[in-house]
This record gives sequence, structure tokens and C-alpha cells, in this order.
Amino acid sequence: MSAEDCVFCRIAGGKDDAKIVYQDEEITAFWDRLPAAPVHILIIPNRHYGSLNEVEAQDAGLLGKMVFKAKELAEQHSIAGSGYRIFINTGADGGQTVHHLHLHLMGGRRLGVYRL
Repeated sequence: MSAEDCVFCRIAGGKDDAKIVYQDEEITAFWDRLPAAPVHILIIPNRHYGSLNEVEAQDAGLLGKMVFKAKELAEQHSIAGSGYRIFINTGADGGQTVHHLHLHLMGGRRLGVYRL
């Protein structure tokens, strides 16, 4: 997939509309267009990775930055105290629908408990 075909690449590049809450040279965070919770923010790398499966060991710092930014955004949106969830869907069976690595930050209500 090329950057022109990827909606998240277009958002990171300023070529598609999104309600951006944070952006720097490496990552962009914006409100999910179809939120599943009162706070539902997506955090993406600006560089295109089709999924978590494309990340290499040298990208560990980028993943850490994405997770830490989720923590900061949880604090900024007043959900850190009550609790929140972060997750990455990978592949069809994992529920990934947009093929650009992204981390979900969700909170603002009681979220269901996953039972394995």
C-alpha cells in the first residue's frame, strides 16, 4: 500500500481531515472517527507500517513513545484516574481494519472485561 492509498498516512501528512490532538516528527494522535468510548484516540507512527508485524527491533523506541503518549493523553483527557485501555489490533483475526499500525486509547466509561 502506498502513502497515497493509506488514510492514516494522509492524516499524518496533513492531506486528510482529522481532529489531531498531538503531532511531532514521529507520531500523530487523533480522535477516532467511529469512537467506541467517550475518549477514543488513535496514535500512529507517521512512517507507514502495515501492521505490528512489520516493526523491527530498532523500532522499539517508537513503540515506547506511542505507549507513553497514550499515558500522557489519558492524563490530559482526565481518564488516567478512572482507568483506560490501550491496544493494537494486528491482522484480520486480530480485528485490524486499517492497514497502518495504530494504537487505540479508550476510556471515559467502564470497559468490558475480556475473558479468555
